[in-house]
Amino acid sequence: MSAAELTRLPAAGIAAVVASGEVSAVEVAQAHLDRISAVDSQVHAFLHVDADGALAAAKAVDDKRAAGEPLGPLAGVPLALKDVIVTKGIPTTCGSKILQGWVPPYDATVTARLKDAGIVILGKVNMDEFAMGSSTENSAYGPTRNPWDLSRVPGGSSGGSSASVAAFEAPLAIGTDTGGSTRQPAAATGVVGHKPTYGGVSRYGLVAFSSSLDQAGPLARTVLDAALLHEAIGGHDPLDSTSIDVPVPALAAAARTGATGDLDGLRVGVVRELGGEGYEAGVLESFQQAVALLKELGAEITEVSCPHFDYALPAYYLITPSECSSNLARFDAVRYGLRVGDDGARALEEVMSLTRDAGFGPEVKRRIILGTYALSSGYYDAYYGQAQKVRTLISRDFAVAYERCDVLVSPTSPFVAFKIGERTADPLAMYASDLCTLPASLAGVPAISVPCGLSTAPGSATPLPVGLQIMAPALADDRCYRVAAAVEAALDARRGHPFPTDAPELGHTQ
Repeated sequence: MSAAELTRLPAAGIAAVVASGEVSAVEVAQAHLDRISAVDSQVHAFLHVDADGALAAAKAVDDKRAAGEPLGPLAGVPLALKDVIVTKGIPTTCGSKILQGWVPPYDATVTARLKDAGIVILGKVNMDEFAMGSSTENSAYGPTRNPWDLSRVPGGSSGGSSASVAAFEAPLAIGTDTGGSTRQPAAATGVVGHKPTYGGVSRYGLVAFSSSLDQAGPLARTVLDAALLHEAIGGHDPLDSTSIDVPVPALAAAARTGATGDLDGLRVGVVRELGGEGYEAGVLESFQQAVALLKELGAEITEVSCPHFDYALPAYYLITPSECSSNLARFDAVRYGLRVGDDGARALEEVMSLTRDAGFGPEVKRRIILGTYALSSGYYDAYYGQAQKVRTLISRDFAVAYERCDVLVSPTSPFVAFKIGERTADPLAMYASDLCTLPASLAGVPAISVPCGLSTAPGSATPLPVGLQIMAPALADDRCYRVAAAVEAALDARRGHPFPTDAPELGHTQ
């Protein structure tokens, strides 16, 4: 099997050929490292490639197979890890200058579970600084580009994760999702991205942006691959006080069941508030076609109203800045990271100020200032307190909707990937990228994005991916995977091939 063929295989396929001995894990890892060398100068998904570590991990899988020891379902499969998840002995920057050169002394629980599963970590990938952004343009190390159109963003904040999978640099990636940062980049690059139920995947070692929302999740080119990766990283962790002590659902089994295309009796709710004005016509058309497909597969379609979803964006942009203003206080030039102006004559407070000014980018500073104001005396109840009340109302909207429906659906984003630089001067326009994904984040319920078609952006001739978002009640992550797999299988059957089909160079054809 050629290197090019290896990089196009889904993760489950790679695991199968490694387990059979047809191909070694070292060959698989080297093929993907070569792909990174060939294309990442254009995509800029990776911030750090750990070639030696990847090849050593791959050899350990080969040695285990040679010894007759059982391999896990993803053993020998390469993965790109978002640079907000700490890795022992490998730099973790969070896309920020303030952590440039920091090498953690321990592994996050997610990292440890990936290693235990025999998954080969290729390196760390780019992101919006401290996960604050929707385009990966806020990285201190430059923007990542969308493999479908290198002039466009790959979404954010997990844009390095989504782009690495879409560019065939890795079959799997880990992203994190605070307000849509796994699902929205998945939609922008035509891959699958899932936000688990809050507390379903450990946050230990995930550098905090907004502690009540942050959640790591899988990105992959197929629903089954995402489910297998989710099973590898999910489950209770006593090191995380917010971790839920319940078994991980049978996610891969749900994906395999969904792929049979039987959704008879499934009650699907189309959220009235997540569509209409401000949504690109092509996005709505692809979404409506996906809803029609669900009906063909046996689902019962009904429209539901979740009136407080309209307030998700302002609530989110009060809650998350408030939490980040607290979480980012630890970057103080004392314990680790950047230290500016320490000439022996300046007071510690001045060194802290100089360091934070030099180390944090404009978007992070904007959110710290906003959050500090929202938490300040005399404003807490009016802003942060009110936002938390709205969050409760959004959760109640979900609860009412789930009395009538098994899942809710919407577009993942109101528009396809936009041009690099197009929205950087208008924060509100940038924040609109997450209009559809914010409610599930605020309520802590699971949600997945699966490609559902292509749309041409206004003023562009390049067809770009559209994502379908499927939301389910808390702990019903398996329901997301079942429905997503049914949509994926039906669309692939209609096309006659999996989505996407890659062109010889960067970019995709349909």
